[in-house]
Amino acid sequence: MKNIGKLSAAILLVFGLTTTANAQVNDTGTSQIGVKGGLNFSNLYTDDVDDNNVLTSFNAGLYANIPITEFIALQPELLYSRKGAELVYDNAFASGTAKFKLNYIEVPVLLKVNVAKNINIQAGPYFAYLIDAQTTNESDSGSFDFEDNYDNDDFNKFDAGLAAGVGFDFDGMGIGLRYNYGLTTVGKERTAGGQTYTIPDGKNSNLSLYLAVKLD
Repeated sequence: MKNIGKLSAAILLVFGLTTTANAQVNDTGTSQIGVKGGLNFSNLYTDDVDDNNVLTSFNAGLYANIPITEFIALQPELLYSRKGAELVYDNAFASGTAKFKLNYIEVPVLLKVNVAKNINIQAGPYFAYLIDAQTTNESDSGSFDFEDNYDNDDFNKFDAGLAAGVGFDFDGMGIGLRYNYGLTTVGKERTAGGQTYTIPDGKNSNLSLYLAVKLD
């Protein structure tokens, strides 16, 4: 609960500053607030990003655009984003396929650079808090069942990583493509039969296609 409180305070602080900036006009232009949402194509990776077993889901939330210069802006966002993957496993306990649906409150803080008319690139860190984890399981053999043996406590609550993408801005709206590269392992260590293992032993990898609409 303390961690949730700290995260909520940080989110309120970011968007409180954003709202204040939105009410001001300076030499670089006017700040903006809008809504955005789209599709997630997510997976989990260990050493390399693997395109197999991609989970298709969604993201939705708010964004702010705070100009720094004529061509550069700061863009914090507050998103609900579902990530995860399908995991094919085969070990001493069981074999089969598990599907992990990981629901995050995500806060990207991006630097947005306008490289040409209506075209921008974005890059920066993101921070996320896991609010819920849903697991489904199809086991071919063995007695281990992810649905019965896994709950929210088996996943790390905090995730962080790097985000980068490209966007296209038009009057009052925009579209874009962004990739998130997680730096934190999703699963926690477990011990069974004298062996220690981590499932899912991977980090978030997520490609997002989004639509953004400016609020007047």
